[in-house]
Order: sequence, then C-alpha cells, then structure tokens
Amino acid sequence: MKFEILGILRVVDGGAHRTPSAQKVRTLLTTLLIRPNEVVSAEQLIYEIWGENPPRRARAALHVYVSQLRKFLAGPEEPEDRIITQPPGYLIRVPYGDLDVNVFRRHLQQGRTHARAQRHEEATLALGAALKLLHGEELDRLQGGGITRNFVTWLEEVRLECQEMLIESSLSLGRHRESVSTLQSLTARYPLHEAFYRQLMIALYRSDRRAEALRTYQSARGTLREELGLDPGDALFDLHHAILLADDRLQLRQAV
Repeated sequence: MKFEILGILRVVDGGAHRTPSAQKVRTLLTTLLIRPNEVVSAEQLIYEIWGENPPRRARAALHVYVSQLRKFLAGPEEPEDRIITQPPGYLIRVPYGDLDVNVFRRHLQQGRTHARAQRHEEATLALGAALKLLHGEELDRLQGGGITRNFVTWLEEVRLECQEMLIESSLSLGRHRESVSTLQSLTARYPLHEAFYRQLMIALYRSDRRAEALRTYQSARGTLREELGLDPGDALFDLHHAILLADDRLQLRQAV
C-alpha cells in the first residue's frame, strides 16, 4: 500500500486508487501522512479537522474518525494496523518509500547534489522526476490547521526551487529554446518571482530574440513597480545592461 498527498489524496493498493469519502477522514489521513511515523496529538488533530470551533465532544468524534480510517486502510494485504494509538495522540506507520512526498524529497536532494556538482544532465532527470510527482493543487483547498498550512507553504517553496534549478540546468545544457515557453508560463503564474524573469531573458537572448529579452525586463519592472512599488533587483538590472551591450559573457559556456 502506497500513499499520495502531493495533489489529490490517494491510497494506492494493488493498482487501485482509493480516497476516503468523508472530508474529515481525508483531513485526518492527510495530517497523519504529513507527519508519518510521528505522533500527532489529539489536540493538533482536532484543530486540523475543526479549526477554532470544535464541537463539545470533539475527542469522541475524533475517535470515530480514527476508527473509520482504520477500516478504510484495513485489507487482506494489511495484517497490521497502520494507525497506532500512542499518547498523546496517533501516528500512521508508513515505510519511507511508500509515501510520495518522501520520494519527492529524495529526487529533489539528488537534483540539488547533481546541480551543485555541475552534473546538469543528471540534475534535470532527478528534478524532472520530482516535479512529475506534483500532480495537482488539491492540498491548497484543504481547510486544515497549522500542520497542513505549513506543509502547503513548504511544498510551494520547494516546487519553485525545483523548477528554478531544473531550468538553470537546462540552460546550462544549451536547451534555451525549449525553455522559453515553460518560462513564459512560469512568469505568468509567479509574476513576482524575479529568478524566472532572469532565466527567460537569458533563454530569449540565447535564442536570438534580444528585443523580446529586453521587453521581458520592462514587463518585470512594470509588474514589480505596480504590485510592490519596487524596482527589479541587481541581478535583473545587471542582466538587462549586459543584454543592451550584447556582452559575450551571456553566451553559453561549455563545461571543460
């Protein structure tokens, strides 16, 4: 049995995908999976499920939801109970490789290691595999508490890091033309993320689209001024100046 929480919550069992039908049971399972093999207190679980206004018999209701979750996870291939009662709350027992977020972390760390070592082909493979696991935005719609919100915030940050590193390695491999459309989508989705504008300007310049690279800077400057009242940072400003000068240092340098 494997578990997926990077998008739509799913339990994969023998090739079949299942999801608890009750929202509160889904929230319970998601919260436990965010902290696998770790005790989550009853108080934390109650807050994740009901927020600031839990019912008077919240602990009794939580016990019912835990029982429903146990039944949902039970099966002939599951001889042991995955949900363990351990004061002050509960934990779910999941082997490391059976949870997609752990597989994502492994690919991401491999990508970081390869990128830092200038092994860009290996980096793109690892980072691409990590991004493929991010198959939806379901977590963003969960009405959870601090555990869920912190996880969603972390996930969005590492999604950006992963995408940025993947593009950087792709540009280092000379894949500037293939990167343009991806970066145009990313700048539209994350209009305040200057790194994607910088990468798009480089990709356009190396694709002999110098005028578009300069317009991208103007677009970034206009957006940042309108939204934040700020000018672009030094990295974008210096790149814009280098493009105006057709600086040779902007050309792709092959690794020795």
